[in-house]
Amino acid sequence: MGSKVKTKMLKKPAKKKKTKIHIDSALCGADGKIDPRDCAKCLKACDPAVFIMHPALDLKFKDKYDPQRWTISPQWGSLCTRCLKCVEVCPENAITVKW
Repeated sequence: MGSKVKTKMLKKPAKKKKTKIHIDSALCGADGKIDPRDCAKCLKACDPAVFIMHPALDLKFKDKYDPQRWTISPQWGSLCTRCLKCVEVCPENAITVKW
């Protein structure tokens, strides 16, 4: 008699939901209530360093590289641990995190 060969069914790895981080520029940033250079609390609270502060590139202004216009962007969202510390420390409630 022949031996029975067991075939192992490979399970597909569960898809990790992508973290989506949004910063409302009407509240924080070049056009917002607060200048991110004066605050930067989200940058300091984020352990994996998801955020980056950079000059705001804005084509509607005469000088699109105005050194007084800054913004914060979630540059490395895949590093987010979903601890929500950035949301907690933001004085303007400008940050939302979804997954």
